[in-house]
Amino acid sequence: MNTNHIARIASLVGEPARAAMLLQLMDGRRLTATELARAGHVSPQTASRHLAQMVEAGLMGVEQRGRHRYHRLASGEVARMLEGLMQIAGEPPVQRRVVVGPRDDTMRRARMCYDHVAGRLGLAMAESLLIERAIEFDDEGDGEGGHVTDRLGDVLQRWGLALEPEQANARRARPYCRPCLDWSERRMHLAGRLGAMLCTHCLAKGWLTRTAGSRALTISPEGAMTFRDRLGLDAWRRVTDGA
Repeated sequence: MNTNHIARIASLVGEPARAAMLLQLMDGRRLTATELARAGHVSPQTASRHLAQMVEAGLMGVEQRGRHRYHRLASGEVARMLEGLMQIAGEPPVQRRVVVGPRDDTMRRARMCYDHVAGRLGLAMAESLLIERAIEFDDEGDGEGGHVTDRLGDVLQRWGLALEPEQANARRARPYCRPCLDWSERRMHLAGRLGAMLCTHCLAKGWLTRTAGSRALTISPEGAMTFRDRLGLDAWRRVTDGA
């Protein structure tokens, strides 16, 4: 056991600004250096130094998405370590959650992301498939890996869809199941051919409708009942209330 490494990890987590940054990522989101600087109440330059140290130490991971770099907790082990420290420390101070994405709640609730559903609804649909173990995301890595399981066919049947005969083993240029970082929620929703298929199905059924001149999606009354039944009441409340 390397006691020097243990002491270094403890000193990194023990600095208030770095601790504040780590706690902002406990909900699974990905945040930029600028957003984490606000969370730690430090300048962007100071935040960059803190973040580089935490990435080097294996406390955080960083992903390049276009021109942006997003930081996340490096692993579930880091999250469990922080949870243990929070229990020992007692009631944590109230932290203002970093707000990301658009101010327009209709865009945050449901919108198009190319050809699949994003926003809180997209996130809830992906989480439902993950909970039912129909799909898997490689969330410990760079967020690019997605896989389906042999449970997918039964789950899709409940949505009124049939599994593609070739499904994930098809050798096509486009992945069948792929996580996509959500612009407003900073978690992964479902993309790839499976995400597009679900989106097309929801539009064809009239559960979702496109908004002219906008990426926002409107949830119809029939769609609201369907999503509530498929996703569960708690997940549906998060979609509608943003909690």
